Amino acid sequence: MAKKHGGHHGGSWKVAYADFVTAMMALFMVLWLSSQDEKIKEAVARSFSNPFSTLTKQSTGIIPNKEMQAVKSSQGNFDSASAVELNMLRRLNEDLLASLQKHPDLDQDETVKLELNNDGLRISIFDRNRKPVFEPDSARFTEYGRWVFSTLAWQVARYPSFRVELEGHTEQGFKAPRDDYGPWELTTDRANTARRSLLEHGVKTPQIRKVAGYADTQPMPRFNPEDEINRRVSLMLKAANKIGQ
Repeated sequence: MAKKHGGHHGGSWKVAYADFVTAMMALFMVLWLSSQDEKIKEAVARSFSNPFSTLTKQSTGIIPNKEMQAVKSSQGNFDSASAVELNMLRRLNEDLLASLQKHPDLDQDETVKLELNNDGLRISIFDRNRKPVFEPDSARFTEYGRWVFSTLAWQVARYPSFRVELEGHTEQGFKAPRDDYGPWELTTDRANTARRSLLEHGVKTPQIRKVAGYADTQPMPRFNPEDEINRRVSLMLKAANKIGQ
């Protein structure tokens, strides 16, 4: 009876081959790293020291993070738009000052106050006894008031992207001309008169976002609520991307 020869047990060569392949891969990595710049070397070192970390913040461009790039690009566009609109508000502020100073009888400190802040440009027009912009206890402009508001309107109309909010205010102790016409009616009507003046001089209807009368409920800060300075109409101009919105 013939003997059966067992199969060759040659598994050891496979282990030696695997070691050889691993050594070659390691050699390849060393050679590859030696040819890279310092940023890549640092990134690879970090990945080995903490294999669960990502290279998002220190991306070398080997694996571009498109989502992060899109977010940064969007943020950059928003910042650029806000900067452009802020510059436009500043230019409008300067243009208004230049236009108003052309009137020989204008006492700017008495009539108009311009405030540029994070919300936009606030224009306050005061109805003072010495320089009234409205007829007494009325929403009708004086000649002086008509000129002031038309001058403001022409300048605002040059910036169709701005949103406009109008508010009417008066002082405490207002003497109503009749029982059915008090401070709420007067301040609302004056804000509406200002709105009509803006529209007549080129401001577009969609730009007007609010028209409101607040009677004597919002006096000027640091002033006596009964002071005539509280008798005013305010225009708030806001950019499409509110400076910070």
